Amino acid sequence: MMQTKRNSPAARIPRYAPAMSTLVFSTAAYTRLAADICALTGDETAVLERRYFPDGERYLRLHSSPSGRDVALVAGTFTDADTMELFDLACSVVKHGARSLTMVVPYFGYSTMERAVLQGEVVTAKNRARLLSAIPEASNGNRVLLLDLHSEGLPHYFEGPVRPSHVYAKPIIAEIARRLGGADFVLGCTDAGRAKWVESLANDLSVSPSFVFKRRLDGERTMVTAVSAQVAGRKVVIYDDMIRTGGSLMGAARAFRDAGAIDIAAIATHGLFPGDAFARVRDSGLFSAIVVTDSHPRARELEAQGLVVETIAPLLAARMKQAEAG
Repeated sequence: MMQTKRNSPAARIPRYAPAMSTLVFSTAAYTRLAADICALTGDETAVLERRYFPDGERYLRLHSSPSGRDVALVAGTFTDADTMELFDLACSVVKHGARSLTMVVPYFGYSTMERAVLQGEVVTAKNRARLLSAIPEASNGNRVLLLDLHSEGLPHYFEGPVRPSHVYAKPIIAEIARRLGGADFVLGCTDAGRAKWVESLANDLSVSPSFVFKRRLDGERTMVTAVSAQVAGRKVVIYDDMIRTGGSLMGAARAFRDAGAIDIAAIATHGLFPGDAFARVRDSGLFSAIVVTDSHPRARELEAQGLVVETIAPLLAARMKQAEAG
């Protein structure tokens, strides 16, 4: 009988009998969301050791064996460090025998650079997709679930056998919008980039959509030139897939206010809010409420400052189970 060497990776990772439940790993930034998903699905939260050497190098060790298991990895690509933690963990769980790998990516970063406009520009989003495509394939395949992408063409950047799926947060966004707006409100949009999505959501909610039209003044400034629907005396709920600095959002809100809106609330799937961005949006006095999901870890950090955060755990849990069944 062949014996495993004591110091080999296989010997160092504890072995468990295969189970029907999925083994769920997460990067450090998504520990809470992964735990919330497992609480809904009954899946097993993996035990992972994570620490750092004095020079900043990261140490990772799997204390739960993925051998023969269906594995999910909840992780995002919002920084280079988080992207590499996702890559390192995914490679490791496949190396140690995962039967299948589902990468659950609530926020796919770098989507602003999804195409080159000027000669020599680096299409970072495509390179990140190629990186995840390079993860070794589990015996039953690799999947990646991507939530409310800033550009819908991004799944086409993945290569090889990995199977990307675009998950839409519309059920959660619709529920929030109805709660904020009541029975009758106008669903607003910050610019033409999300016009089709907002129009579709407005139709589902049986409310009127409204769009703002902007003219770019320079590389950083835009000016709203028109509002497409009557909003005077009505509530407006503005939706955008992502709030970064909040500049476009506040510009749209001022346009709706000037057109006579009596109440304005804002919803976004991804709340990035770098630096003091949220404080500036909150303190503008334009919004009765600002609501985002927990797709980006920054959202939970800002709850104590007044940001309302809705979890996407039920949506992701359901899609994980669909992926496993498929």
